[in-house]
Amino acid sequence: MQDRRSNPPVATPSSARGADGPPAHERIYRDLRSRIMHGELMPGEHLTLRGLAEEYGLSMTPVREAVRRLSTEGALALTATGRITTPELDAARIEELAVLRSLIEPELAARALPRAHFALIDRMNAINSSIAEAAVKGDACRYIRHNLEFHRALYLRAQAPAMLAVIETVWLQLGPTMRRLYEDLPRQVPPRAHRVMLAALKAGDEPALRLAVKTDVTRGLRHLLGQEGGG
Repeated sequence: MQDRRSNPPVATPSSARGADGPPAHERIYRDLRSRIMHGELMPGEHLTLRGLAEEYGLSMTPVREAVRRLSTEGALALTATGRITTPELDAARIEELAVLRSLIEPELAARALPRAHFALIDRMNAINSSIAEAAVKGDACRYIRHNLEFHRALYLRAQAPAMLAVIETVWLQLGPTMRRLYEDLPRQVPPRAHRVMLAALKAGDEPALRLAVKTDVTRGLRHLLGQEGGG
């Protein structure tokens, strides 16, 4: 697949207005949001409005709007001088986000359980195979992308859009940090907790499912907290 960032779209009046799709600032927002969430940008990475405008082939006005939205979600840090960086999370912030994941994601999984039909479990198995391929290839960004896809596929069945929106904001803030974690701790196989989750879904075992999800979403963050604490 061609990397559209290496050949950014040329700005035209119609594309800037989004006549054939969403407005320009919305397209930039979605693309940057995806890149940050999936670890394509490292913690503390420096960006500029001018550089982003050149990359996307647009003026700085839609770029500025997209960056502003992402900064309100904690995905980018924007200073009064216009400096833009991805977040570098300290131990307190990592701990806070880990608690949110441990509280919300098991609840989403439990709410999804009654609607976890076999087609969903088969799809999650297929996604887990993609995670395994990314692990073998050492592709951290692809690993993160498929790992979140695995969780999102289940959580969508919870029919709890407010909780899902909150947890996706947490994933967004953690994206660059998780990239650093996966590069520090290279994996060769998907998380064991994924197999436990799938088994619990097949068995309709809510306590086992809750425990497996909590274990999965906090294990890596506990390692990060140990690093931050010097352990």
